[in-house]
Amino acid sequence: MNLDAARALMHEWVISPSLRTHMESVGACMRAYAQRLEPSRETAWHVAGLLHDFDYERHPTAEEHPVVGVRHLDSLGVEREILDAILGHAAERTGVARVTPMAKALFACDELAGFIVACGKVRSDGLASLEARSVRKKLKDKAFAAAVSREDITQGHAELATQTGLDEDAHIALCIGAIRDHLASLA
Repeated sequence: MNLDAARALMHEWVISPSLRTHMESVGACMRAYAQRLEPSRETAWHVAGLLHDFDYERHPTAEEHPVVGVRHLDSLGVEREILDAILGHAAERTGVARVTPMAKALFACDELAGFIVACGKVRSDGLASLEARSVRKKLKDKAFAAAVSREDITQGHAELATQTGLDEDAHIALCIGAIRDHLASLA
């Protein structure tokens, strides 16, 4: 599946502007990681990030998300690695382990991307001057973006660090830069 088809599917299934922003942000982070880890597969990684939550509005229950969406993507011929990465971002519900670098990156970027966007919303200049240390400081404030799982952010980084060697600050900075650049290009 190419990016145009993925975006069309996202727009067909997702109404919420905030969920679309989240999906675009995760897609941007995934593209940035693909450039480091598997440059020839940048589009596939971007698609995995862009579509990881596309079924959430229609199928928000733990029993259905992301299984129903993956079934639909499978019927469209989306490649297995993307499907497994999407299932792996909810491994505790789907039973699909995060084995590939793509799957590890998707899990590592999902909650962090949401948190970065939340940080940008409370800054006068948005993401323009946001730095990793500011994100780390906000992570300590449990009341800020309380729905974001700090445990998933920590676990995701730990899993992905085995592939990248990046410390937490470098991981956060890579995601900030990817999201900042991508959202600016969409404006």
